[in-house]
Amino acid sequence: MRPGITSRARRTLGEDVGIRRAGARDAKRLTRLVRTSRAYEGPYAPMVAGYRVGHDYVETHRVFVAVGETTARLLGFYSLILDPPELDLMFVADDVQGAGIGRLLMGHLSNEAHEAGVTEVRVVSHPPAEGFYLSVGARRTGTVRAAPPAVMWDRPELVLPVV
Repeated sequence: MRPGITSRARRTLGEDVGIRRAGARDAKRLTRLVRTSRAYEGPYAPMVAGYRVGHDYVETHRVFVAVGETTARLLGFYSLILDPPELDLMFVADDVQGAGIGRLLMGHLSNEAHEAGVTEVRVVSHPPAEGFYLSVGARRTGTVRAAPPAVMWDRPELVLPVV
């Protein structure tokens, strides 16, 4: 996996992208990104309809945000839980998907996990996102069965080796 945004993406975005640790002040923007994600339209909408990324969540977990360096615009984020190692949340703003933000975040996640002594990270994927995780080096290990009423569909379970 080659982290970083492409020069084409940099031209599209019009700025460089940085990653920083999220703070409590980011919670509302993170919640908005989750709730407005087109990936959760249609049958997936109920899962994020009332979802909230709270101040306590941001302060308790390793949450990192990708932001435009000149605009400070929130472009995406992820949350890494270390015990046991799992990617808990990952979202990229709809209008910048395909620009390399997800790959940049996954590269950062891999570095964070490596520095924490983690050798692999579990990913329970939103079904339409499985191809992305496979493209960044994850491998499928199974299926997490639906758990109504919270999750009404089966989800791919993957593991991302940390190098």
